[in-house]
Amino acid sequence: MSGRVVLVTGGNRGIGRACAEAFRDAGHRAAITCRGDDPGIPGVLAVRCDVTDTAAVDAAFATVEAELGPVEVLVSNAGITRDGLVVRMSDDDFTAVLDANLTGGFRVARRAVKTMMKARWGRIVFISSVVGQVGQAGQANYAASKAGLAGMARSLAREFASRSITVNVVAPGPIATDMTDALNDAQRAAIGENVPAGRFGTAEEVAAAVTFLASDAAAFITGIVLPVDGGLTMGA
Repeated sequence: MSGRVVLVTGGNRGIGRACAEAFRDAGHRAAITCRGDDPGIPGVLAVRCDVTDTAAVDAAFATVEAELGPVEVLVSNAGITRDGLVVRMSDDDFTAVLDANLTGGFRVARRAVKTMMKARWGRIVFISSVVGQVGQAGQANYAASKAGLAGMARSLAREFASRSITVNVVAPGPIATDMTDALNDAQRAAIGENVPAGRFGTAEEVAAAVTFLASDAAAFITGIVLPVDGGLTMGA
C-alpha cells in the first residue's frame, strides 16, 4: 500500500493523532479532522469538521479531495464523552454521545464509500473501546455508542466486500492519553491491575493495529473487532 489518501477524524491528539502520524511516516498522504484550531502536525492536512453535521462532513471530504485526492482509507475516531450514572443522565447526554460517536461514524463512512466504490478499493477502520464490550458504570451512553460500531461495521463489511472495501473495528483498552493523564496515581494503578499485561497501552500501539488493517496484507480481514487492550477482554 503506497501513497494512499488517509483521513482520520478527530486526529488532533491522542489515538487519532498517532494514527495520522503513522500513516504519514509510512509515506501516505494523511489528513485529519478537528473541531478546533489546526494542531500543526507536520506533513498532515488539518480540516475543520464536526461529525454531527452532515454538511460539515461533506465539506471536509471535498477539501481533502481537492488537496490530496479521493479518500482511500478512513479512520473514524472522533468522539465525545458525557459520563454520569443513568439515574442522573439526561436525554441530551445520551443522544449527544450516540450522535457523535456512532451516527458520526455512519456519516463519515457513508461519504467515504462513495469514492471507494468507484475505485473498487477502500479501508474503513472504526475506533471503538473495550467499554463497548464489557460496559462501564457511568458510561451507558459511551458504551452503547461504541458497541453499536461493531454491528454497523459488520453490516458495512457485508455490503462492500465485493468492491474490495474492508470495514473493521479496533477496540483499545486503557491507553496513555491526555484523558488518562488526568487520573491520579491510585486510579491508574487500579486500572493497570486489571490488565494482564500490567500496564497502559500507547497510542502508537493502537495506530500499529490500525495501519495493519488498512494495509494490502489485511485484504482478507473484514468485519472483525480487534482488541488492543493487553489481554483485558480476552474471551469476551
